[in-house]
Amino acid sequence: MATSPVSSPAHRILGIETSCDETAAAVVDGGSVIVSSVVSSQIDLHARYGGVVPELAGRAHVELLTPVLAEALEAAGSDASGKGIDAIAVTCGPGLIGSLLVGVAEAKALSLAWDVPFVGVNHLEAHLFASLLEQPDLGWPLMVLLVSGGHTLLVEVSAPGAYRLLGGTVDDAAGEAFDKVARFLGLGYPGGPAIDAIAGRGDPEAYAFPRAFLDAGYDFSFSGLKTAVVNTVRRHPGADTADVAASFRQAVVDVLVTKARRAAADVGARALCLAGGVAANSLLRSRVEEACAEDGIGAFLPSRALCTDNAAMVAAAGWWRLAHGGPSDLSLGADPALRLAPTA
Repeated sequence: MATSPVSSPAHRILGIETSCDETAAAVVDGGSVIVSSVVSSQIDLHARYGGVVPELAGRAHVELLTPVLAEALEAAGSDASGKGIDAIAVTCGPGLIGSLLVGVAEAKALSLAWDVPFVGVNHLEAHLFASLLEQPDLGWPLMVLLVSGGHTLLVEVSAPGAYRLLGGTVDDAAGEAFDKVARFLGLGYPGGPAIDAIAGRGDPEAYAFPRAFLDAGYDFSFSGLKTAVVNTVRRHPGADTADVAASFRQAVVDVLVTKARRAAADVGARALCLAGGVAANSLLRSRVEEACAEDGIGAFLPSRALCTDNAAMVAAAGWWRLAHGGPSDLSLGADPALRLAPTA
């Protein structure tokens, strides 16, 4: 995964991810080979509330992490003694503080019990490494469009560990807007898959929803779009839900693809990569493929298993961090507001 061979005594990494509402553990070999990956989703737990309830998420992680770890270790040929595990990587931020603390505490405990290095991983950086787990030879630089429930970012990646943040959302993230619009339309939670499913039956040109900042810079704004959907439905109570969903999805994807495509051209990117939960959106995936084919650059659309929060990407990022910067101190805490630090 690194741009040049790296000598590291830590070869097989156990990754732990508990930043939000997925409890995940994975074992990755050499930073690039997924040996095992287990994800336990809390969707059913939070669906009745229309979104993630932080206190419930933290409690669920406490209950789920031990069996998830056991399953991931067993699938990798290891056990509770940590046989064959060379280091432990864990998401230390950003995310929900209660959820993060569960994973960080477990990782530290295992590090001490097994006498192996501990490394804290930025959840956003982990998403950038997800692309390289499935296709490590895209070439540099890459433009990564990271779109999730909490983040909408355009990141230039000139090499593993070398990032430049070009733009982000000034209000709602794209995934957050999907959740809020879906809840308003009565489509349930999580909003992204719900809207994606019904939008295929609707007319994306039925409503001319706004595309904020479409031709201005690299920042995003989806709050006004969400409000426009609400106001339109209130003015037209008989509006077909599929048409509203399709028009909303089209507006979001138009903005994401237009900006990502322009950013890729401006930095001379050799490929455009999607990352984050919204990367599973069917329209976004097809539009990115079409745009990259027209522009003559590579397109990487991670498998849906690697779009959402998972521990394989945490282990991959942890392997690289450990090889290039060494282990984290055990005093490292959870940081719910952790940012992606520019390195280029």
